Amino acid sequence: MSISGKVDPVVRPVATTDIAEALVEGLRDFQAVPLYGLCFGALYTAGGIAIMLCLTAFGMVYLVYPLAAGFALIGPFVAIGLYEVSRRRERGEPVSFGAIWSAVRSRSEIGWMAFVTLFVFVVWMYQVRLLIALLLGLHASFSSLQEFMTVVLTTNEGLLFLAIGNAVGAVLSLILFSLTVVSFPLLLDREVDFVTAMVTSVRAVVTSPLPMIGWAAVIVMLLIVSALPYFLGLIVTLPVLGHATWHLYRRLVAPV
Repeated sequence: MSISGKVDPVVRPVATTDIAEALVEGLRDFQAVPLYGLCFGALYTAGGIAIMLCLTAFGMVYLVYPLAAGFALIGPFVAIGLYEVSRRRERGEPVSFGAIWSAVRSRSEIGWMAFVTLFVFVVWMYQVRLLIALLLGLHASFSSLQEFMTVVLTTNEGLLFLAIGNAVGAVLSLILFSLTVVSFPLLLDREVDFVTAMVTSVRAVVTSPLPMIGWAAVIVMLLIVSALPYFLGLIVTLPVLGHATWHLYRRLVAPV
């Protein structure tokens, strides 16, 4: 039983073929209603560009690389609207921005999950700054991204920073992935509390560890590669992955 007194959702195991099929179905959803996917993808991209411009303006351009890597962490939150698009297409219901907004707004528990997601993202960015201070110098500052990458790739301290930073980032990404891969779609689909949603999400990852870790790797790699050309690739990548996540959720959690 969940903390709200309701029966916990039933989690089902998935295989690698389910991941591939979910991706195909996600691509079909995007092709069927591209306007919504492109809008949410553009919003995500604009957020990345805005943060990058702010870092440049404040002379912190060296944080662009960790930002690009950590930006994938908030993808599940931004993709909520895409889950609703897939849910409505699945039920044969009309799709509109008003309907999407009403559905998301009616689920108050999503706000708590959004807080968890943004908190982990902030922790990621702060630990990067802490590692820079500890390994590259308390007052380390770089005039350009090229100068930062030169120090990181050609000095012992820089290589240590890169190794530790990527290791910590991988752990944070895995934790957040485990907490959110099912929780956001579940909160949109059913009346459950956010703690139950997170527990169900972790159970889904534990039930099918190899396929789910493989799915996490695919998401991170695609988002990072898409973010390299000034985040522009995310306009298409995010919606496809968002729709695919909904279809994977349908395979992971048994219907009521």
